[in-house]
Amino acid sequence: MPSPIILATLNSSYFHTSFGLRYLFANLGELKSQTQLLEFTTAQKTIDLAEDILSRKPQIVGLGVYIWNIKETFELVSLLKKIEPKVRVVLGGPEVSFETDNQPIVDKADYVICGEAENLFYDLCKNILSGESPSHKIIKGPLPEISKIQLPYQYYSDEDIKNRVIYVEASRGCPYKCEFCLSSLDTSVRSFDLDLFLDEMQTLIQRGVKQFKFVDRTFNLSITKSKKILEFFLAKVHLGLFLHFELVPDRLPEELKEVIKKFPHGSLQFEIGVQTWSPKVARLVSRRQDYEKVIQNFKFLVQETGVHIHSDLIAGLPGETLESFAEGFDALASLEPHEIQLGILKRLKGTPIIRHDTDWEMVYQDHPPYQVLKTKVMPFETVLQLSRMAKFWDLVANSGHFKNSMRLIHELGESREKPSLFWEFWQLTEYFNQRHPQRYGISLISQVESLWLYLTEERGVEKNKARTALVLDYTVNPSRDIPPFLREETPQPKLKKSSRVKHSLPHRQSRHWVSISDRA
Repeated sequence: MPSPIILATLNSSYFHTSFGLRYLFANLGELKSQTQLLEFTTAQKTIDLAEDILSRKPQIVGLGVYIWNIKETFELVSLLKKIEPKVRVVLGGPEVSFETDNQPIVDKADYVICGEAENLFYDLCKNILSGESPSHKIIKGPLPEISKIQLPYQYYSDEDIKNRVIYVEASRGCPYKCEFCLSSLDTSVRSFDLDLFLDEMQTLIQRGVKQFKFVDRTFNLSITKSKKILEFFLAKVHLGLFLHFELVPDRLPEELKEVIKKFPHGSLQFEIGVQTWSPKVARLVSRRQDYEKVIQNFKFLVQETGVHIHSDLIAGLPGETLESFAEGFDALASLEPHEIQLGILKRLKGTPIIRHDTDWEMVYQDHPPYQVLKTKVMPFETVLQLSRMAKFWDLVANSGHFKNSMRLIHELGESREKPSLFWEFWQLTEYFNQRHPQRYGISLISQVESLWLYLTEERGVEKNKARTALVLDYTVNPSRDIPPFLREETPQPKLKKSSRVKHSLPHRQSRHWVSISDRA
């Protein structure tokens, strides 16, 4: 069926949904009836996407451009304009909202909308369809008044609710000025009408949504509002809800703690961006952080709540050495988060991190993901090894597959001349990289075998001790047989019914809640 307007983007996988497209669609007013929303993935062939889009005979194609899809979107724009030059291609999203000069994808497109586009896209489409196309390519405007933005939640389909991530937001913006983050460009935090927002959440719950991922950058900035949101979901958490929030790490007053403690184990996930443990580096990148409060809040969450904690560190920041990063990693690991996301600094377009390029000799990739390659105090070889460590840490520690084996790795770290989990895992990374130089597509059984050899041959762990840990980890799924290299002198562990919490945890998070007490 022909549609004058197509809204489309390329998600990184089918599991993800495009929150931004749904906002644009919701705010198209009378043009919604002339619009179709299409979501693809970066794995699909460009020519197939072009065929799908052009078969709908559009006059306007709006495309969301992000760091994960700019390469594929450039190919799509090029193909669309080559086949149907009269189609007006409109770009939006963070990858084209800043530094638009000399971007090849901007040259190919007809229009680029910078920043929040709910009003601007509607106005542009209306003008194009009425024959009054603007003469200027780059379109900027004031932030939309948040009270007048139409909410998009009704445009999640039943298939989305059943199979995909449901994103929500109660506010936009961030008051902090961390120079590596696009949110540092925000002038203020704007909140949606809370009663209206919670009415929408109630409707989603009634439609069957179990997992909510809040994209607010500072969920706990307004304690009154965050408390009201938590209390709303707490009253319904018995339905098996799983909620993800991004928290400011040093802001957790008592009134919020009291509500958090009431949630069942595993029903909340907090993403806590520590980013650096060095006060000197934090000051350099304009990040305000009270480390004593960070420590107190982590201890509270670990010891008194059932929150799943996902914490973030960034390697490669200006002034951060390998040694200071290692100390920060160990400090964070000692607080016992369930996951540590070890990220490598990215030079996102528009961020003020570029002011350090000369003084700290920052060198970045020219193409996505724009990762730092080296700095004045961190050579290329070190950054490369940290990238490898990030991958293997994700496979071994964050995955939740190796809870018992990770205890042995922690013990080895503690037994070093200078106790350090970081340097223990650095050594493990070197070993893994020799056995798996591709670092991708490593099967679980291959990971088990490499851990077995590392623990017993490289680090001298007593074989029965290593064998027991690995067998417990691997056979947490009762359908798996003990691998041949682990069978010697090891009886099949007896399994008993798991005492996992009964709610809608994603698979990865649920593995962190399988206690060793679940095994006989």
